[in-house]
Amino acid sequence: MNYKPKPIDTSDIELSKELIDLTEKLAENVHEVWSVNRINEGWIYGEERDDLKKTTPCLVPYDQLPEFEKDYDRRTAIETLKLILKLGFKIEK
Repeated sequence: MNYKPKPIDTSDIELSKELIDLTEKLAENVHEVWSVNRINEGWIYGEERDDLKKTTPCLVPYDQLPEFEKDYDRRTAIETLKLILKLGFKIEK
């Protein structure tokens, strides 16, 4: 496989304080959506990830995730917000 990801460069986009504050809520929702999908696929909580048994330690509330897992969701939220702005959309409350 020669797949080379080419995400749109959003390094020139700065998020306002309000949007930075929003990222935590978005990150939490990303985790919730992921969790629902996993559960619907038959996954359950387990001390260790096991793809055959469909167990994962990440099927817990967002606030119980280790920081490195939360950071993954935060980066997804931040890059999504930046891309929306980069594409010329406005985000208003």
